[in-house]
Amino acid sequence: MALPRKSDKAASSYAVDPRTHIGHAHLKVANIERALGFYCGVLGFEVTQRFGESAAFLSAGGYHHHLAVNTWESLGGSPPPPGTTGLYHTAILYPTRAALA
Repeated sequence: MALPRKSDKAASSYAVDPRTHIGHAHLKVANIERALGFYCGVLGFEVTQRFGESAAFLSAGGYHHHLAVNTWESLGGSPPPPGTTGLYHTAILYPTRAALA
């Protein structure tokens, strides 16, 4: 079922506050060490906190975490089918409650 779409006029009458940013994203992974090898070893994130072999929180510097990886429901899982996502959670931070409203 498709969600109703706003009219082009309604969509163009509002712009998100430019101070809005993505706070963090959580990804379900099959293997923590493999994920850390990529996100830390290749992309350069740093581990800020780790929960044993089940979760790790990663930062690009200065924030508690920009990215988290976990195996809570995905340990040893097979790759997702084509056309599906591995995203578990994302946060969009608005500068004020008024901007969120």
